[in-house]
Amino acid sequence: MKKLLLFLFALTTVVVLAACTANEDAGQDPEESDTGETETNDAEAVEEEPGEKVLRLNNGVEPTSLDPSIGFDAVSYNPLNNLMEGLTRLNEDSVAAEGIAESWDISEDGLTYTFHLREDANWSNGDPVVAEDFVYAWKYMLNPETASSAAFLGYFIKGGEAFNTGEGSADDVAVTAIDDKTLEVVLEAPTGFFLDLLTNPAFFPINHKVAEENPSWHAEADTFVANGPFKLESWTHDTEMVFVKNPEYWDTDAVKLDKVHFAMVNDENTQYQMFETGDLDTAGENVPIPAELSDQLIDGDNIYIGDYGGLEFFRFNVTEEPFQNKKIRQAIAYAINRQDIADYVVKNGVEPAHGFVSPGFTTPSGGDFRDGNGDLVTFDAELATQLLEEGMAEEGYEKLPPIVLSYNTSDLNKAVAETVQGMLSDNLGIDVTLENQEWNVFAEAQQNLELQFSRSSFINDYSDPVNFLESFITDSYMNRTGWSNDEYDELIANGKSETDEEKRYEYLYEAEKMLAEEMIAVPLRYYNTVVLQVDGVEGILRHPVGYFDLKYADKN
Repeated sequence: MKKLLLFLFALTTVVVLAACTANEDAGQDPEESDTGETETNDAEAVEEEPGEKVLRLNNGVEPTSLDPSIGFDAVSYNPLNNLMEGLTRLNEDSVAAEGIAESWDISEDGLTYTFHLREDANWSNGDPVVAEDFVYAWKYMLNPETASSAAFLGYFIKGGEAFNTGEGSADDVAVTAIDDKTLEVVLEAPTGFFLDLLTNPAFFPINHKVAEENPSWHAEADTFVANGPFKLESWTHDTEMVFVKNPEYWDTDAVKLDKVHFAMVNDENTQYQMFETGDLDTAGENVPIPAELSDQLIDGDNIYIGDYGGLEFFRFNVTEEPFQNKKIRQAIAYAINRQDIADYVVKNGVEPAHGFVSPGFTTPSGGDFRDGNGDLVTFDAELATQLLEEGMAEEGYEKLPPIVLSYNTSDLNKAVAETVQGMLSDNLGIDVTLENQEWNVFAEAQQNLELQFSRSSFINDYSDPVNFLESFITDSYMNRTGWSNDEYDELIANGKSETDEEKRYEYLYEAEKMLAEEMIAVPLRYYNTVVLQVDGVEGILRHPVGYFDLKYADKN
């Protein structure tokens, strides 16, 4: 198989399609962290002792931060998920199971959770993991001075939102260390997915003694303290990270690997060459495999394909003309052929998005949320033309104001934008100007509502449909459209707090339908996981929602 792949690669003229989760924050894909192409891998070879098991992976780029409250993206959370562990951890079935908490009690009203921490849970420096480490970490995340992009995840905790928005104090946050090994958490409302939510790295503990002595504990390998399956042995910034098995981890006997080496190569073709030459054991975890090779590679023996909860979409800024008009927004959405974008541009087996919530979320009746709400946005050029004419008439436009579509720099993003540009020209006669910006500039401009029409992505932070839908409530950090609707806000509030699951899902169905009716965003395609993996590597857990887990990984 490897020889075949190399032969195909040699015969193919490769176009770089570098690509984001990441700092669009509440869930972003690794392409978002694109910092430009890396033509060569400057990392030194990892030294191996005879018989050592060393897994070689590619993180794509430097982690934004290994502070669990700050590095709110896949390039930070994938490493963190293997260096650290929260109260719960996703198991082989992608279900929240025991982590640092060996058990828990839930009150009858579903509001109070009492977690019992493992007696043998320690930090890599030998300190015990105590309840105060969680109290410290969560209040640090919610502290408005921290400016954590993940803070909204803590709003399920009583007093969390008030503290984060400056309307309350840290003392109001209902997280209490009853004793060293007992943690009590009180919620604002019953939250059936709370145990799943706690698997997100934003809820990892922080060794409070270490952090109080050195607030930059997370910035270098020699000061980093871990409580997960691995610890950070070395970190050459922008080049490589090396993890080693953590002997202080409570379940260290289950960990089979001796070392994990993370390269930082953000070029698809360089990554692929490294895989072919044996410098990487997988390709595609954070940087996709080349789209132009996907047709040859996707049916091979060395391929893993799995679900990955997330969406690529375009946002409208409803505070700028002409997108204050709903029908003009709808016209653009209906003029885009998502199937063609999936099949001929992105490739790699992705599915076109005809709704906002990706497939894979199980309803109370056992079905899939996506099937339950059906196709809400389709390709219909005739309807698009009609809606554009009606919208222009409503606004008194004889000609549309200029439209600029912005995207963060990457060849794949450019290819998608150019395809959409062509579709809007062909199907509606609209001239669209394209503009690319580097990620940091782009993200700030989008957040400040300085972009008129812009690319976005979302990777789910926890396994519930409300996670994406809550992004568009009034004043949400993730909204970035200028749109506000009291009815929508109420639907999301009910979609979080309703204890009858059938009713709760009805609220979520209605919320998604409202998004499609208002069309403040245009869904394009759902994400998936496509990874090349050498023979002999097994046991890597890749969850549909969550970050990959190397605890049980092995290499023979």
